[in-house]
Amino acid sequence: MKKIILSIMLVAGVAALTPVAAQSQKTVTVGGEAMYTTKDIVDNAVNSKDHTTLVAAVKAAGLVETLKGKGPFTVFAPTNDAFENLPEGTVQTLLKPENKKTLTSVLTYHVVAGRMDAAKLMGAIKAGKGKAELKTVSGGTLTAMMNGSRNIILKDENGNTANISVYDVQQSNGVIHVLDKVMLPK
Repeated sequence: MKKIILSIMLVAGVAALTPVAAQSQKTVTVGGEAMYTTKDIVDNAVNSKDHTTLVAAVKAAGLVETLKGKGPFTVFAPTNDAFENLPEGTVQTLLKPENKKTLTSVLTYHVVAGRMDAAKLMGAIKAGKGKAELKTVSGGTLTAMMNGSRNIILKDENGNTANISVYDVQQSNGVIHVLDKVMLPK
């Protein structure tokens, strides 16, 4: 029989028994908030202050239910700063209802089927002799390459590159890697 180690926590003056495993659940902080492995991609992303533009875009494109699905998905998630660095008016234009198809294409260009953590990405790059072609859900291709010995960069079909600033944000239905630029399909 397994032993469960319990600890006592004082919360608002009330003692509560909490399993140690629950207290030490591995989390990564993104946008000032903890990302929990027990939550799905959308439920975690809505809490990140660095991804409010991405969340608004996912909602406008009607992709919430998809990204809450079973997956697994690998999401390369651009920050608010990444969206702000697009040409002026781009985000506002993409968020208009008449541009939903284009917005969906841009967003799904940041999603790869399966769970590709940093180790798998690096393995694919090594196996590809310095680069790995990643098929996106939109049907496009992102190229992953090493920038030094520990940093992975992505190149879109237009030759633009983005750095992964936060790796391996594990989700219940996949993994998120935070990007410093928005990748654009051809």
